[in-house]
Order: sequence, then structure tokens, then C-alpha cells
Amino acid sequence: MKRFSPSESPIALDHGVPLFLQQLVETLRLEQTTPHVDTVETTPTPAHTEIGRAAAVHGGDLLRLGYSIDQVVHDYGDVCQSVTQLAGEQDLEISTTEFRTLNRCLDNAIADAVTAFGSAHQVLIDDQAETLQQRLHYYSVDHQRLVDIALKSFSAIRTGHVGATGATGTLLLQTLEELRSLAERTLPEIRLAYLSGSVSPPDRAKE
Repeated sequence: MKRFSPSESPIALDHGVPLFLQQLVETLRLEQTTPHVDTVETTPTPAHTEIGRAAAVHGGDLLRLGYSIDQVVHDYGDVCQSVTQLAGEQDLEISTTEFRTLNRCLDNAIADAVTAFGSAHQVLIDDQAETLQQRLHYYSVDHQRLVDIALKSFSAIRTGHVGATGATGTLLLQTLEELRSLAERTLPEIRLAYLSGSVSPPDRAKE
């Protein structure tokens, strides 16, 4: 199964696979003590609800840690392979009912984790888009204001009523310098905001 580095483990392990395994054991124990309960359920049991809640928190945690949605799926998907492999190594038989319960719990966990991951990711994208729109708006307003000043100053100089070396000429030069400064200062910020909104969080290499 995927392993987390020590710096990530406090968050990732709180609601991750270890908790899922504990909840799976509780679910199996509950179904063994109530054998007449139909395993194909239309209403989630408390155990399945807790699995879903924990998985949803885990999905949000993985997004904040920089993992991709594929890794969210693999994080739970590896459980099935690990369980069957461990059972084979210890010569333990997994009944059809137990295997069905495992798959059902995994299905619920993956669905809730992916849903939470997607919702949190959309919120992140919306926030980044809002930041980008704000930066573009402020840049547009400042740029238009300076361009208007420059055009009016140049028009006044072109009429010949004022000289290029006078106050109007100085204003034109200062305005052009402000335009250059605005572009040098703001465009990199806008570019960074755009890249942050259009590129998903970096995937961490699987260990």
C-alpha cells in the first residue's frame, strides 16, 4: 500500500486506510452477529456512514497534501489486494460474504473520498479564479487610467500649445514610466495566479 512520509502521516493516517480497516472489522463483526441482515442494503448502516465520513475527510486531507485524485482511488484500491495477499500468506479463507462486504465498504469509501476531493478541489479552483479575476480587474483599471493620461498629455503636446519639456511633457514621461512599472509588477502576479488556477496540485511520487 502507499506509504506516507513522517511529515504527512499525522493528517493522512487520522482518517485514512488504518481507520478504514478498523471500521471494516467492526462492519464484518456486526454482520456476523446479525446474519439475517441482507448484505445488499438500500439504506446505509451506521458503520457504512462512519466509513463514508472518514473517507470524505481523508479525501480532503489528500488534496491539501498535494495528492491527485488517482492516488485517492489507489490509496483505498490497494487495500483489497493487500487483504487477499495477507490472507493467502496466512492460509486464511475469505468467505464470499466477507469479500462482498470488503468490496462494498471499499466502494463506499472510494466514492465518498473522491466526492470530497472533487468538492474541495473545485472550491480551490473557484478561489484561485476569483483571485485571478480580481488581479485582472485591478490591472485593467490602472492600465486604462494611465493610458488615458498619456494620450491626453500627448494630444496636448501635439497641438503645440504646450512644450514637450514642460509640465505636460513631464507628466507624459511619468505616466509612461508608471505603465512600465505596472506591467513589470502586476503581470508576473497575474501569470502566477493563472498557472495556480489551471494546473492541479503537484502529484507526490508514490513510494
